[in-house]
Amino acid sequence: MMRSAVGRLAGVLLLTLLGGCAAESLQLNEQAEARAEAAGMQRALVQTDGFVLTSFYRLTRPDQPLTVYIEGDGFAWRTRTQPSLDPTPRKAVGLTLATADPASNVLYLARPCQFTPMSANPQCTVAYWTGKRFAEPVITAMNQAVSHYARRVPGQPIHLVGFSGGAAVAALIAARRDDVVSLRTVAGNLDMDEVNRIHRVSAMPESLNAIDVAPRLSGLAQVHYSGGDDMVVPFDIAQRFIKASGGRCVHVHLVPGLAHDGDWQRLWPGFLNDPLPCSDSQR
Repeated sequence: MMRSAVGRLAGVLLLTLLGGCAAESLQLNEQAEARAEAAGMQRALVQTDGFVLTSFYRLTRPDQPLTVYIEGDGFAWRTRTQPSLDPTPRKAVGLTLATADPASNVLYLARPCQFTPMSANPQCTVAYWTGKRFAEPVITAMNQAVSHYARRVPGQPIHLVGFSGGAAVAALIAARRDDVVSLRTVAGNLDMDEVNRIHRVSAMPESLNAIDVAPRLSGLAQVHYSGGDDMVVPFDIAQRFIKASGGRCVHVHLVPGLAHDGDWQRLWPGFLNDPLPCSDSQR
């Protein structure tokens, strides 16, 4: 009798938790849509080989470059040891950067399982926002989504921007493409192994590490922005990536007083006007 009662109580608690997660997910989706709509961006789902990805985009000039923003890891963990049930970001910094960009062609890509119904993603297991968040199926899917939108601006160059873990995804994508002309990262996790070592968390052997492709990007125009108060991805990570690349076109910009998820949106339009190294373009 007692075991039965405990089991029923556990079931009620689980249903309550799942119901709360669904309500929160709906609210986060509504907030994201409102933010994107205010910036003239519309929502679309992108079918890739592995995942259905959520995107927001504004494409008004097919004769102009495309700037792609890639979101961070989102709400991957509830606690240091307990993964979340839904990685949709509570504060979508990548989206705020995209909405602050006045360019004609702007694309925001959420990471797998973010902002997208789990029912549409049979592969969306916890592993894909924890230990496998930079795994080959993830990078392949994100790259396919970039290609999907690149076809709408045929022949145009692509600028990649990644926030936090999205910076790793952006770097790994850049190493696979020949149409990317610049890479900007914000608080970027560009050396997964070192970040994990700093925080004393488990290694991620099933994920790819962005720093491993740094030498292949040495000729690509890059700026890596790092917050002076970032305790999640410290400034040293960007410096390690630059050293690994060995390229003169790779710069780092330390922003004093800014934390990992600080007010990057306020500064972003100004950063976009900074000249790119080894490039005549300011985009």
